[in-house]
Amino acid sequence: MRTQFVFVSIILILLNIISIFVFPWFLFSLILIIPLIVMGIIDMLQPSQTLRRNFPVLARARYLLEEIRPEMQQYFIESDTEGMPFNREQRSVVYQRAKGARDTVPFGTKKNVYQVGYEWVNHSLSPTKVEFDKLRVLIGGKDCLQPYNASLLNISAMSYGSLSRNAILALNGGAKAGKFAHNTGEGGLTPHHLENGGDIIWQIGTGYFGCRNLDGTFNDLEFIKKAAHTPQVKMIEIKLSQGAKPGHGGILPAQKVTKEVAEIRGVPMGKDVLSPPAHTAFKTPSELCYFIANLRRMSGGKPVGIKLCLGNKWEFIAICKAMLLTGMMPDYISIDGAEGGTGAAPLEFTNTVGTPGIDALMFVHNSLVGFGIRNKIKVLSSGKVTTAFEMIKLISLGADAVYSARGMMLALGCIQALKCNSNHCPTGVATQNKSLMVGLDVTDKKKRVANFHHETMKSLLEIIEAMGLEGPHDLRPWHVMRRVSETDSKNYAEIFEYILEGSLLGNDLPSSFESAVKLASPDSFRPIFV
Repeated sequence: MRTQFVFVSIILILLNIISIFVFPWFLFSLILIIPLIVMGIIDMLQPSQTLRRNFPVLARARYLLEEIRPEMQQYFIESDTEGMPFNREQRSVVYQRAKGARDTVPFGTKKNVYQVGYEWVNHSLSPTKVEFDKLRVLIGGKDCLQPYNASLLNISAMSYGSLSRNAILALNGGAKAGKFAHNTGEGGLTPHHLENGGDIIWQIGTGYFGCRNLDGTFNDLEFIKKAAHTPQVKMIEIKLSQGAKPGHGGILPAQKVTKEVAEIRGVPMGKDVLSPPAHTAFKTPSELCYFIANLRRMSGGKPVGIKLCLGNKWEFIAICKAMLLTGMMPDYISIDGAEGGTGAAPLEFTNTVGTPGIDALMFVHNSLVGFGIRNKIKVLSSGKVTTAFEMIKLISLGADAVYSARGMMLALGCIQALKCNSNHCPTGVATQNKSLMVGLDVTDKKKRVANFHHETMKSLLEIIEAMGLEGPHDLRPWHVMRRVSETDSKNYAEIFEYILEGSLLGNDLPSSFESAVKLASPDSFRPIFV
């Protein structure tokens, strides 16, 4: 192919030279031919791509098609119920509700209701009427002086730096208008989170951004200044791990580390910001409990929670044992599943590390019940929430409230271009590129975020009423059905084990928990062998 290219190039050059004398206007063809010849020479000389060396110019077409493959797949090939992480049907309902457009569908469901995995809830012949103000939950235990009355749907953790300034402003403006909470993500509390006045959940990650010393350790005084004296900060959340990259620590690519981001986080410009995998403020489950109590005290008595993706089961049991030993516990626990999203994660971590959300929610709920402390701690859950049914499912399985991250991004206008880690997000959501960011109009998009929240909550209310319930607190595992074969279906109470209140406090342990309980110690995250 290389020899053929050289031969054709020589022939074209000779033909063009001859043609110039016969047809002078043919000179214009050189404008196209010469760049192609130069491009081919470059291809033959470069050492890094074999295809370009062997097939000059022609191989470039392959790379062009490869570049636009995701868009071709999304727009022309996949059906409404295909596509990952979110299919077109899921994305469309968010767009429609965010815009206040018609969100009804004609001609029946597109799902195969006899396919294994299909899920639904059963309605009642005696529907109820439920007040909208019942769609909230009070978060705060006995040691909390400023409990927070939270919406059942809130914005999950997404940091400034990962998201653009305009995206943060729009999300918080939507939270203000819709009266729900906005989690800062581990990137810290920034002026952009406070500008529009929405309620804030300040997340403290392993990097302690916004409350860190120069060496990266936790800074008490900076925390007090922001947590106790910022009325918008309603709750504090300690991030132990996240679903998409559990045990890894956050990643902010260097392209996104602007001067402002670097100053807010207290990190150098021009380098990837890699959060440590583990906290330095505590080393054991008991120390975690003391840290929780200390943050609650320093914040003026605001609710303090922990966020985690479930890993080794004995580690969570160890935290439960530490709660009982110290008498100190979080006001809430946020469960992130391995299917969670992130701006940047190693492939192996996002695909194969961590427990999926439903399994994790069930284990955490059961553990708290088993140790007799479920009524003292609220549970929040996340996991690809875009519709009211997903909220119904999580609440039925044990959650008190729900987080949504990517659903809120879609409400902002995200098109699932999957460029979050490149700084080239075309909709200005996940980028620090000002020329892209300017396309995201804060005034318009904050209305869309509020609309999406309101319409989803409205749908949640309608489903609860159709089920004949008095409120979301009546939801139980047996309300959600799942097809387990073409001819059989079960409810989640039949699929999952539910242990008895206090059953982990004695010696006669449920067999499914026996190993984890025996391995767990309040003094170490490491298993103990006896």
